[in-house]
Amino acid sequence: MSAVESILWDDWHVVAELARLRRDGRIATTLLGQALILQLDSSEGGIEVLRKRSTADGYESVGASAERYGFLWVCLGTPRRPIVEFAECAEPERLTASAGSVRVAVSGLRAVENFLDLSHLAFVHEGYLGEQPHTEIQAYAVEPLADGGIIATGCRVYQPKASPVAAAGFDVDYIYAVLRPYVVVLYKANPVEPQRKDMIALLVQPVTEETCIAHMLTCYLPHDAEPGAIRRFQQFIFGQDRPILENQLPKRLPLSPRAEISVRADKSSAAYRRYLATAGVRYGAIAET
Repeated sequence: MSAVESILWDDWHVVAELARLRRDGRIATTLLGQALILQLDSSEGGIEVLRKRSTADGYESVGASAERYGFLWVCLGTPRRPIVEFAECAEPERLTASAGSVRVAVSGLRAVENFLDLSHLAFVHEGYLGEQPHTEIQAYAVEPLADGGIIATGCRVYQPKASPVAAAGFDVDYIYAVLRPYVVVLYKANPVEPQRKDMIALLVQPVTEETCIAHMLTCYLPHDAEPGAIRRFQQFIFGQDRPILENQLPKRLPLSPRAEISVRADKSSAAYRRYLATAGVRYGAIAET
């Protein structure tokens, strides 16, 4: 029996970009500490997922795998619920694409929390997702979702270059939603149609308790958007975050509200930690004592 809690073991996690797997034919990776082999099945044209046996040499099949949104998803246990749904990806005029996968030497929960952090935008991503003196974070609302997770609404921040197609800076409306412990999605106002929103999802693969792979899914409105430019932009932005994340100590995420200082900009972070603690998530976390 796995030592990983059911909310993670029996859930779906992204483990690879389909385009890379189809190009390379075989990928070795790790999910929740379990060594996996992902390979194309030449006889049937599908994808085979194998897990290293814990009590003997060799590998055994992992029964639950699926292709969705340009990624391969795997459940190591018995799926308790379906893969997360992104309604925007079903809109035919939108440009839905993977924006790459980045290995980060930190807990995947830290990566999700960083994605929620509005206060760092003006400093870490200055000239793009924020700039000084526009550093104040206005009050916003955070509420629990009916089926688990949290949603933050009323977020607003000035951004000089909010997306690859932005021609000028503007005050960008944000909505954040944590849908699963390792899945967070951002809806941000489109620079051409501010009343509509582009979507960026961070699909975090927990490799070990202190390492992860951040897979990025984008779903943009089509105004001069080009997949290569979107991918380069998102990887550039995440590249600015990576050294910040990897220098955080401890590498696992403390769940105690007293463990790290909380300010107004950390409202969504505090709610995320409460959600994890209530849901019983311990993998990649430091539990309250």
